[in-house]
Parts: sequence; C-alpha cells; structure tokens
Amino acid sequence: MQNIIYALIQVIHNFGAVTVVGTAASALWLAGGHAAVQHRLAVLTAIAWAVQSASGMLFGVSTFYFEGHLPDIHGIAVDALLIKIGCASAGFILAVTYVKLDSGWTVAKQLFAWRASLTLGMIALSSAAFLRWFS
Repeated sequence: MQNIIYALIQVIHNFGAVTVVGTAASALWLAGGHAAVQHRLAVLTAIAWAVQSASGMLFGVSTFYFEGHLPDIHGIAVDALLIKIGCASAGFILAVTYVKLDSGWTVAKQLFAWRASLTLGMIALSSAAFLRWFS
C-alpha cells in the first residue's frame, strides 16, 4: 500500500511540474497579446505551484505515517529540497502577483514574469533529480 500511495503522489507531483513549466512556456509563446489567456495561464500556474507544494509535503507526511519518521535525507538532497521549496514559494508568489496586477503590466514586465516562472520551474525540476538520487 505504501508504494501505491507514493506512486499516486508522484503522479500528482509530476503533472504539477509539467503544468508549471508548460504554462510558462505557453505564456511566453503568446507574449504581447491574448491578455485573457495569459491571465488564465497565471491562475493555472499558481494552482500548479500550490499542487507542487502540497504533493511535496505529502511525501513527507506519507513517510511519517508509514515509517514513524520524516524521510531521512542529508547533504545534497537537503539542498535540493530547499531549492525546490524556494522555487515553489517564489513561483506561487509571482503567479499570484501576476493574476492581481497583470492588467497594469507592460509587455516587457509580462515577459520578465513568464521567463522567471519558466526558470523557476526548470530549476525545481532539475533539483528534483538531485533530491531523488541523493536521498
């Protein structure tokens, strides 16, 4: 049962990661126009970052439930986890800020926000590999 739970959490986590990167890439492709679509993409991005955070926490909660302790990670894995947490926090804040303020933003500011979002997503995805293989 433990492996099924972990696998289901991983599926949710993976779809969240794809959504974070995909929405930012899509928004960059549509940059300079389609304000309503970009706004919806920002909402989806905020939701995806929230899913990333929640599903990431579920890994720890599941381990605690099944084994009675938090996952035993150290060294590079801890650094990777902290990077992922930082990216998720910054990405969520950026997406929510975009949703609230996008109507007043210039195209240059929108481009910067989407580039930053894409970069945060790619860093988080890269860190996931280090977290997985160094834990």
